[in-house]
Amino acid sequence: MELIDRLRAALQAAGIPATDADFAGIIEKGFLSRFPDVERLLNAVDHEQLPDMLDAMSLPPMPTPPEGEMVTTDDPTTILGIAGQLRQRTISAVELVEQALEQIANHDAALNAFQIVMAESALADARAADAELAAGKVRSLLHGVPIAVKDLFDVAGYPTAAGSRIRAGCIAVQDATVVARLRAAGAIIIGKTRMSEFAYSPGSNNAHYGPTANPYDPQRDSGGSSSGSGVATATGMAFAALGTDTGGSIRIPAAHCGIVGLKPTHGRVSLAGGFPLSWSLDHAGPLARSVTDTALLFRIIAGPDPRDPRTLRPAPDPVIGHLTGGVRDLRIGLLTADGSGQVMAGAAELAAMQQAADALAGQGAHVIPIEVPELEELRLLNQALLAMEAAALHLPWLRSRLDDYGEFMRHRILAAFIYAPVDVTRVQQARAGLRRRVAERLHHIDLLITPVTPGPAPALGVPTPTSFTGPWNFLGWPALSLPTGIGDDGLPRAAQLIARPWHEALLLRAAFAAEQVLGRPAPSM
Repeated sequence: MELIDRLRAALQAAGIPATDADFAGIIEKGFLSRFPDVERLLNAVDHEQLPDMLDAMSLPPMPTPPEGEMVTTDDPTTILGIAGQLRQRTISAVELVEQALEQIANHDAALNAFQIVMAESALADARAADAELAAGKVRSLLHGVPIAVKDLFDVAGYPTAAGSRIRAGCIAVQDATVVARLRAAGAIIIGKTRMSEFAYSPGSNNAHYGPTANPYDPQRDSGGSSSGSGVATATGMAFAALGTDTGGSIRIPAAHCGIVGLKPTHGRVSLAGGFPLSWSLDHAGPLARSVTDTALLFRIIAGPDPRDPRTLRPAPDPVIGHLTGGVRDLRIGLLTADGSGQVMAGAAELAAMQQAADALAGQGAHVIPIEVPELEELRLLNQALLAMEAAALHLPWLRSRLDDYGEFMRHRILAAFIYAPVDVTRVQQARAGLRRRVAERLHHIDLLITPVTPGPAPALGVPTPTSFTGPWNFLGWPALSLPTGIGDDGLPRAAQLIARPWHEALLLRAAFAAEQVLGRPAPSM
């Protein structure tokens, strides 16, 4: 009860009217169970350590990726495949939007992927796209293609609820930068997708709008927090979608739904116009049905933005032209231990990781078994920093609108006040040290392969652990969830590929090479 007494005092001092039922719920949900481990790590930090900040090592010289042949496909379930049909006028943007709306009408009542379906505006935008295409004006390969966006990105004229009751009436007056970039490329915004409340759960659980079912098994969860984006993409309600990732919220839904999900380097993609969860851990990125489609979306949304000072790098090279450069002589680290002292993951998840490694080894890459014991510290401290930043953001509402939070979100955010004010700096000091240690440990490899999740998709509404995804938010390194096939239980499996900061082109090239061997799971519907 010592921790609860400490938390009670902190909440009283902050002017937050928590109840005995809140404290009981916090204990029941285990939200303080790892706090002693976090405190031990923070107490061990050198008090003179320079806190984490941008330095020269964060912006290394970028290698020139090898040239390859341009990717082509006739597959009409992919953006690249349907783009050819749009340019040849064998299908229209209006027809694509109508097909997407039909999929939504047929399946969304059971799956709950969409917060808002923008049928009227999508059809109007599709008619405009068809007129431009007919006149020979092609904005990009996305021109005329239906895309969904997570409901924490602003779309002008529509509410940005961010999965909450508190923001349900907040109407956006300007598109988020990533939405504006999609529109400029000719994409059709088909709607805004469901998510966990304020993105603060790696599951689809949402007390206000309900969970989002897994299209491969509706009794299972789709993962979170970008739940609807994963399901909409997997089921053909959209060709792709945008999500955000603070501890795994792009990669986990991608893994559970059998699609590709990319969390770029922190600072690569603008978050302006996206409602935050944790300023230093949030990342925006694409979910798509193929690696090529993922690369297409990434190229369009990435790059500096004056609205977001976190964006540091110039826009990446046209990565789609480098996808076929191959992986010969790349050094691939295969995770064998994560510092927990436990079995890392289930047999199917470990097998998925090995499948990805074998696919790359068969094309000339060198696979090197490697232990990364820092992962245990990284996963603990990612959760701690996330809690501190989220608590600071939500403090005014916790004082005045506590009863408007759903139970899970309410208890998790209240538990964040267990941390002392000095912990905000101490966790940044710990991150600086871990950033150097991990860079040194992985200096001899080009990519790392780990599981995405420790097990299959859990029961509907149950969060998925962020054991292997959260560490890379803490460091800000790019990571990608790659489907490896369907397990014996009928559920998708995936492996995670991780690269050094700003090396998304390498990450996508390796994922493309593995995808050619592993194939893509059949669409779920």
